[in-house]
Amino acid sequence: MDFSLLGPISVATGSGELALGPAKRRSVLALLLLQPNTTVPLEQLIDSLWEDEPPEHARTVVQGHVSRLRATLAGGGAEAYGIELATHGSAYLLRLPEELIDAHRFGELVALARPEAAPRDAVPLLREALGLWRGPALTGTVTSPPFAAAAHALEEQRLTATEALARAHGALGEHEQAAAILYTAAVNNPLREGMVADLMRALFRTGRQSDAMEWFHRTRRLLDEDLGVGPGARLKQAYEEILRAEEAGNAVAAAATPAADGPAGAAPRAARSGAEVPDRPVDPRVPAQAGSATGGHSGTPARTNGPPPVPHLLPRPPARFLGREQQLATLTTVPQSALPGESPLAVVTGPAGVGKTACAVQWAHTYAGAFPDGQLFADLRGFNEGAAAEPVEILRDFLLALGTPPERVPTSAQSASALFRSLVAGRRLLVVLDNAESSAQVRPLLPGGPHCATVVTSRSRLDGLVATDCARPVALQALGADEGVALLGAMLGAERVADDPDAARELVALCDGLPLALRAAAAQLTARPRWRLARLAAALRDERRRLALLSAEDTGVAAALRMSVARLSADDARLLSALAASADGHLNASVAAALAGSDPQRIQDGLDRLTEMHLVDEESTDVYTISTLTQLFARDEGPADGRGER
Repeated sequence: MDFSLLGPISVATGSGELALGPAKRRSVLALLLLQPNTTVPLEQLIDSLWEDEPPEHARTVVQGHVSRLRATLAGGGAEAYGIELATHGSAYLLRLPEELIDAHRFGELVALARPEAAPRDAVPLLREALGLWRGPALTGTVTSPPFAAAAHALEEQRLTATEALARAHGALGEHEQAAAILYTAAVNNPLREGMVADLMRALFRTGRQSDAMEWFHRTRRLLDEDLGVGPGARLKQAYEEILRAEEAGNAVAAAATPAADGPAGAAPRAARSGAEVPDRPVDPRVPAQAGSATGGHSGTPARTNGPPPVPHLLPRPPARFLGREQQLATLTTVPQSALPGESPLAVVTGPAGVGKTACAVQWAHTYAGAFPDGQLFADLRGFNEGAAAEPVEILRDFLLALGTPPERVPTSAQSASALFRSLVAGRRLLVVLDNAESSAQVRPLLPGGPHCATVVTSRSRLDGLVATDCARPVALQALGADEGVALLGAMLGAERVADDPDAARELVALCDGLPLALRAAAAQLTARPRWRLARLAAALRDERRRLALLSAEDTGVAAALRMSVARLSADDARLLSALAASADGHLNASVAAALAGSDPQRIQDGLDRLTEMHLVDEESTDVYTISTLTQLFARDEGPADGRGER
């Protein structure tokens, strides 16, 4: 299944194109494809579909179009491709592998091309990219400002790729091809001065000096008549370079004399063919790879004489790390079990405070030697205060760590992602992506090389990565009684725990076996060396004080749970608050529906989402548990922390 934005909006399958219906329905699909794997609010769809004041029934119209699109995609076999058009409250999300969108493939091909550094490879890449265009972008959508702006942005990318293709031909000495490519584009974009400047240079290098000069004067007249301005610096620079080259060529021709053993009238080759015009004035202070002829960049790092840098970005190993032997062993098997050509990927998941980051970092330090080309680490801030990290922000840090000069780092996530994959394709590299919010946030950050491994941690299961990228789930559960007591012993000293073993086991139970809670309890006892463990256990029995006691400055169970609940919709946050009223934390869909005052089918969907976020655990079919600490938090905080009500 292929989605097209670079021309008429269409969806192609093995049996033909799907019937998408009227312009507004195509426009809904186009807007979702322009923001794949991202929730698009209903209000944004309405604002984009109606240029004037939308009708009163606009919401119903959009909902109808979404419903028909969902049915059309399902009829075309979307599920087999990992495609889902989902509803999230008053927003919609089109989940799909972005490689199915022609605009995404176009961006990746352009980003991989290096017209100056590797022109012979760049030509087929750029030709393939431009071959994806089937007409003006977003043809068939409504004529509103948002779609006009999006179409203009895509067209700008096409022109940039056209200029890059011409530069690649020029670097190969194929100036006729460069001139032919630029001629048609310049005719259609006569005021694009950089393109005209490149065309002038290409024409001059083919011996068509008069045509090059005519383009300058033609563009100068258009600028004056249409905009009331004169030529810009790049256009004047090309004009002056050609004039200087002509004068130099004439001077050489006038001074030339026939060679003693050559034919009469023979002139030096430079005088016969015309002096070569450089892409920019030669400045000994500027490195040869500092930029391109059009003032842009290809997104590739400058060449250096030394070996590429080897980044070591892992945080310090976790202190007093114990247990998790099974999960560490599973992580070790992931690179070994990957099929040929695959880039191994593991997803460490579990509830807040269970120690996902510690487990991933511990494994990364243990096996860092298996990745001699470096280890990258990034906190994606998926469950922190504020907004999650944008992929382009993380990619910039990665590219800089890999030696890419700052001015060569692409500004778009697609290009930066393509360059990242290109740089690490042949390296043995480990990437640790901590605290991910969603699969869509992670995908641009995944390396593509078969010798690169990635470990992702998240409170969400990230089923999308499992479906589309064959990620290996590694689930972390709360510690058992013996493991929890061992952690307390490592933090407090074995003798102190041995003096009060029953209280130690009670502390583990009161902390729900969460390493974060146990470490916070250990911090309380470390600060009070005269306290016996039984005294803290007695204090924690008071449910009104328990969450407050299991906090230490900027860390604690309540803070961690707050970040999880903040990512819920308002409906799911209310459901969690209702589940907190369960007497023993064990329930099924019918009990949950009774507590929430809703029908079981709707509650089932909410339970599934809470389970995916590890706020509820599904022990078996229709048997759910909610931990005591989560119940206490939900009772204290109430339902208003959901994203929908903030």
